[in-house]
Amino acid sequence: MTTTPRPPRAISALRLLVGGAVAGILLYTYVLGIPRQGASLIDYFGYFTNLTSLLTAGILITSGVISLRARTVPSALTSARAVAVACMIIVGVVYNVLVPGTGSAPPWVSATLHTIFPLLLVLDWIFVADRSPLPWRRLWMVLPYPVLWLGVVLVRGATDGWVPYGFLLPEHGVASLAAHAAGLLVALLASGALVWAISRVRLPRPSRSSGARPAVSPRERGGDPTVA
Repeated sequence: MTTTPRPPRAISALRLLVGGAVAGILLYTYVLGIPRQGASLIDYFGYFTNLTSLLTAGILITSGVISLRARTVPSALTSARAVAVACMIIVGVVYNVLVPGTGSAPPWVSATLHTIFPLLLVLDWIFVADRSPLPWRRLWMVLPYPVLWLGVVLVRGATDGWVPYGFLLPEHGVASLAAHAAGLLVALLASGALVWAISRVRLPRPSRSSGARPAVSPRERGGDPTVA
C-alpha cells in the first residue's frame, strides 16, 4: 500500500479537533432537537449533509490520529478524504447558492456544517501538501457513495414515503427524479475533478538544509584545492 507524506503535527491535531467538533455538533443536534420531533436516527442521517459530515469527520479523526502517532497516512485514506472534500463542496454550494437558509437546525449549526466545515476542508486540501497527485483514472471514486445514498433514498421514498429533500419526492415523477439524480452526479464529478486537479498542484516545501551554510570550496577559502 502506498503512503503520503505526513502533515505537520499542528495540522494533524487541528484535523482531529475539527473532526471531533463536527461529530459533537451532529450528536448535539440529534439529541437535543430531532428526537423531540419524533425523527429516527436513520432519518437524521438520511440527510446528505448529516451523513457526509459524519463520514468526513471520521476520516479527519482517523488521519489525525495516525499522523500524531508518527505514522504515515495510507494513500487510500487520502483518497477517501478527496472524495469527502468533493462531496462537502456540493453541500456548501447547494445550501449557500441554490437553497440558502433552508433547514430546521439552529443557524449556527447550519453555518458550521454548510459553510465553515466545507471551507476548512477546501483550504486544508489546497494549502497542506500531504497529498499525492490523484490519477484521473480514479475520478470515478467520487460516485459510489452518492449513488448508494441516492439508491437508498429513492427506495425509501417509493416504500415508506420518507425522503430528506422535496425534489426527491416520488410524486414528482420518474423524469424529474432522474433529472435531479443525474444533475447531482454530474455536479459531483465536476467537484471531484476540481479536487483531483488541486491534488496535482505541487506546493513548495521548505528545504531541510535551508538553515545550513553553503559549502565553500578550498579555492574560495584561499587554500590548496588538493588539501581536504
